[in-house]
Amino acid sequence: MAEHVLDLSTRYIDSGQIDGPPNRVTHELSELTDDIALIEAFSHVLVVRTEDGLIAFDSSGPASGSRVLESLRTWSTDRIHTLVYTHGHIDHVGGSSAVAAEAERSGSKPPEVIGHTNLPRRLGRYRATNGYNKVINARQFGGLPVATLKGSAAQQPFVPDGTLDLTIEYDQMLTVSVGGLELELHHAMGETDDHTWTWLPQYKMISAGDQFIWNFPNCGNPQKVQRYPLEWAQSLREMMATDVELFVPAHGLPISGHNRIVSCLEIVASTLEELVEDVVSAMNSGATLNDIVASVEVNPELLELPYLRPLYDEPEFVIRNIWRLYGGWWDGKPSHLKPAADDLLAVALCEMVGGASVLAERARQIADDGDFRVASHLIDLASDAAPDAIEVHEIRASIYMDRRAQETSLMAKGIFESAANESRHAAGQPIEARRRGLSIE
Repeated sequence: MAEHVLDLSTRYIDSGQIDGPPNRVTHELSELTDDIALIEAFSHVLVVRTEDGLIAFDSSGPASGSRVLESLRTWSTDRIHTLVYTHGHIDHVGGSSAVAAEAERSGSKPPEVIGHTNLPRRLGRYRATNGYNKVINARQFGGLPVATLKGSAAQQPFVPDGTLDLTIEYDQMLTVSVGGLELELHHAMGETDDHTWTWLPQYKMISAGDQFIWNFPNCGNPQKVQRYPLEWAQSLREMMATDVELFVPAHGLPISGHNRIVSCLEIVASTLEELVEDVVSAMNSGATLNDIVASVEVNPELLELPYLRPLYDEPEFVIRNIWRLYGGWWDGKPSHLKPAADDLLAVALCEMVGGASVLAERARQIADDGDFRVASHLIDLASDAAPDAIEVHEIRASIYMDRRAQETSLMAKGIFESAANESRHAAGQPIEARRRGLSIE
């Protein structure tokens, strides 16, 4: 018999050892109590049974919404009365079209949809930047270059048609009752500006959304909009102040036991708070962004914890995001304020060293010595100076695939693989991609 999700999370946290992925996309349902179930997907859907029907927290993404419903219907055939969006990322709201379609087929009323007032603005921004979101998700999750986004796939809406709009919006806090069950919805800044965590006092349960993801907090994504580390930490401390006994994130395993939950939240909150303190302190002393990235770090022992590993986002990206939040986009180096065009700088440097191929070979040597940061600068300069040179692109592809193998975070791996595939495409070689079909912020 498979280990229950609550037993699995308890073992991982209490032992500090992990022997399997805590973020699972099985579409399988686990009953957490008699009237509460969790369907593990991308993202999860938490469901609570009430006298008036089901309350669902999130709807998963467009590719998994229907499969989530199939699993749900093995547990309950009750109507989905209320759908709470934890936030407006597509992997949380995109499956709602399947919920709407099911309601239409059965002739039942679609659910009330509750979310923060900033959520419709987020979806509006996604619609305005449809192509950009397709590009960055292809790069982040598929390692694909922009050149591959052609035809009908590029024209598909990032926000799926049929995504259910909010019927109830709130600002800071909202208390509602569904079938005799009280929900306290709380606004949280953090990964997004439209996040909702929900306290269900009857069950001493928190629906946490993405404020806890069994990875280092997604607070520095290099391709996405601003994140808010101190407010994120504050939301975790507000959760800690409840008498919570069951904590259910939208990615990763649910956690049981008040002390265990509070311990996890304390570590994540304090890690974010200390990063902000260290970065801002350095900014106040006049340090540049380059200085700060080189000097500020998270205790490596923390990054070994089962729920704080840097496998999606990573501390360096969060440091850069803190700089952006408090200091703007300029990094403090004068030449970066109004820089030369990349190709003009690259041509000038390649002329000095004897050509793009010479610089590319030197980049390969430096990469072989293990300095991928310097090697990446040099090979990009070589390819900017000679964008049609096949031998340069072959070296560039090899360097970035080697660098990908050295990285831990999915974000870094995806961007570097995209760069490699960009050069493969330029060199007329087949494009490889390791992951496809996911869209998350």
